[in-house]
Amino acid sequence: MLINLHSHLEGRVRPTTAAELAAVAGIAAPEGGWEQAIRLTGPVDLTVYLTKVAATYPFFRSPDAARRIAREAVEDAAASGLDYLELRFGPATHTDDERGLEDVIAAVTEGMREGSEATGMPSGAVVACLRHHDSDTNEAVARAAALFAGEGVVGFDLAGDELLYPALEPHRRAFAIARAAELGITCHAAEAGPASAARQAVEQLGASRIGHGAHIVDDPDILRWCADEGVVVEICPTSNWYTGAIPAVAAHPAPRFRDAGVRLVLGDDNPMQTGTDLREERGILIDVLGFSAEHLDAIDEASLDAAFLDPGTRHALAAKQK
Repeated sequence: MLINLHSHLEGRVRPTTAAELAAVAGIAAPEGGWEQAIRLTGPVDLTVYLTKVAATYPFFRSPDAARRIAREAVEDAAASGLDYLELRFGPATHTDDERGLEDVIAAVTEGMREGSEATGMPSGAVVACLRHHDSDTNEAVARAAALFAGEGVVGFDLAGDELLYPALEPHRRAFAIARAAELGITCHAAEAGPASAARQAVEQLGASRIGHGAHIVDDPDILRWCADEGVVVEICPTSNWYTGAIPAVAAHPAPRFRDAGVRLVLGDDNPMQTGTDLREERGILIDVLGFSAEHLDAIDEASLDAAFLDPGTRHALAAKQK
């Protein structure tokens, strides 16, 4: 079962699509071409990594382009063998006003719907607010996301540069709005920051899932707390190496999470930046990190349980898993 619970739309833009959209929009081609502008060649840090992801931001200003990118992202995921994809994106990076937020979300959810209808693979959108945006902006993002709850949007996230913007307090109201709309809550935390950031995300924002969370293992008490509280960690081994969160893929803490009883799910984060996909990430768990077939079954079970799914889709995926 291939369930991808951590993948960014902005990190799934095909370089060929970027070139075509740039030509239409009058955006000058970057030196070396779009593939070089988007793709990383090796490990950096989170700040540099995010500048590569941001290379695609100008394309989302056009609803038609955003719809196309979202449709292609779902099509690409289905072609790679996925059974379900949650696709997160930050609409406030693509518009200047609250009405525009709704337009971006509408375009993305429509594109995802088209992709799912064409391929038969279900998908759900996770709207992300950004750490560097102020509380008013992120509350507007939450209100816009809430309008689409049950209409393509399934979850709410906090993403961005944890090194430069570690505070969670400014975003509490935005997450209260999202929870009131019954959106699933996840949060990038303890990726570049300390283990305590993951517990804060659960306690302050209501997160049931933590994106990356690589540094949780640095604190045995918080690691144990995550296991006891049933916190789910979304692991993306290759991406964590590329951001500098871990020194090598072989050093990824996934085995330590597993052995501590922390529930794990898998994602590919920004596959165009890192050149990987979920199937390859699953292979890393087996070939590099020593996961067995039984361990992968546990990930599949956790993924089905933790995914922000409607009951009908969950039931259909559960039947497929048997």
